[in-house]
Amino acid sequence: MMAKILVVDDAEFLRVRLTKMLVSDGYEVLQAENGLVAVNTYKETRPDVVLMDVTMPEMDGLAALKEIIGFDAKARVIMLTALGQESVVLEAVKSGARDFIVKPFEHERVMKAITKLLA
Repeated sequence: MMAKILVVDDAEFLRVRLTKMLVSDGYEVLQAENGLVAVNTYKETRPDVVLMDVTMPEMDGLAALKEIIGFDAKARVIMLTALGQESVVLEAVKSGARDFIVKPFEHERVMKAITKLLA
């Protein structure tokens, strides 16, 4: 069975880019444009992995991460972060994120992170 991945980013081009990348590698992909939608989508669909941006309107990635982990302690969330957000990354890891990927990211780095979490 193919893994289901939830891609969360307020930038549509980035969601589209990640979705194309993941679908071409055989994953089923769901999308959310902010943390609020991500939390609701997670609760409804229980994806195998979440790729989540840190900075978003409505609810940012950290708040959404905490909500998701509060709902499902075993959730596998990878944070997507811009350069220079080290303090945010530390907070995310303390809050339950399993990994983080710095943008702009390489296809290989994203796939490696997902593969590692699904192993």
